[in-house]
Amino acid sequence: MLATSWVGRGGMQFGQLKRREFITVLGGAAAWPLAARTQQPDRMRRVGVLINRAADNKEGQARFAAFQQALQQLGWSDGRNVRIDIRWGADDVDRERKYAAELVALVPDIILAGGSLSVAAVQQASRSVPIVFAAVSDPVGAGFVDSLARPGGNVTGFMAFEWNLSGKWLELLKEVAPGVKRAAVLRDAANPGGLAQFSAIQIVAPSLAVEVSAVNVRDAGEIERSIAAFARSANGGLVVTSTATATVYHDLIIMLAAQHKLPAVYGNPFSVTGGGLVSYGPDYADQFRRAAGYVDRILKGEKPADLPVQAPTKYELVVNLKTAKAIGLDVPASVLARADEVIE
Repeated sequence: MLATSWVGRGGMQFGQLKRREFITVLGGAAAWPLAARTQQPDRMRRVGVLINRAADNKEGQARFAAFQQALQQLGWSDGRNVRIDIRWGADDVDRERKYAAELVALVPDIILAGGSLSVAAVQQASRSVPIVFAAVSDPVGAGFVDSLARPGGNVTGFMAFEWNLSGKWLELLKEVAPGVKRAAVLRDAANPGGLAQFSAIQIVAPSLAVEVSAVNVRDAGEIERSIAAFARSANGGLVVTSTATATVYHDLIIMLAAQHKLPAVYGNPFSVTGGGLVSYGPDYADQFRRAAGYVDRILKGEKPADLPVQAPTKYELVVNLKTAKAIGLDVPASVLARADEVIE
């Protein structure tokens, strides 16, 4: 059995081994010092933003908009008392490093980093500028923080999810399409998060009688060839892990899944609203909204080392019935009953 369990619509209960740490993490966030609520200083502050999406990526734009809106609600208006400098890393290591160096050179008061590649690039460029991250899978394992409860350095933020969630994707695939006996797991082999997610899926595969294999998502050609080869045998399905590279190619993956009539589970709800079959994962825009709260607190004098890394508070199950009909699949009522959103 997995260390996670369903708890109904819009949520997930973490396993016993993780629960105590997350209680500590979330509990620590409640004790806001009185000094953090004082009025904002008069001088213009500077906030750098590096997000590991392309500038024209709709999901990336939605995350940035959520951050901007939340920051404005906290009293920070771009051009009035804060200047926001945005760069888009497009999941390219060299570009991430270049833009991280550019942002640090602007001498910002703080940098918001979206995704693990962005955090790594900014941390490489500076060990002193405060960094708040969002949508990072494993901040401790990646070396960004010492621990969730006590980050320790100049970095803190909001983690994407706990690893056992990845096993839920395979469980969901089997529930939506009981005939699936083989699953191709699309992951980014260069991303530590992609490797860890695949490992979590491998652990649960035997109990579901599903044979899993990895498909790397380095470029479009490799994805097309791998999925076409996989689809030549019957009883297959896809699990698309939640990594930046998979998101970059999500239109292609969705198209190939439909073309080969492969049921597919995604870790990102954005893929399902774009035509994918089903997804289960955190509300990433909500993480960027919450990140604005940490940026606000640091701008008012608190230190990243004293702000615990927080886990997601919202998980969403999204089902696209139009896609299910197109590939000849009847989604079980048990899945529809749990869904937070059903696209018809």
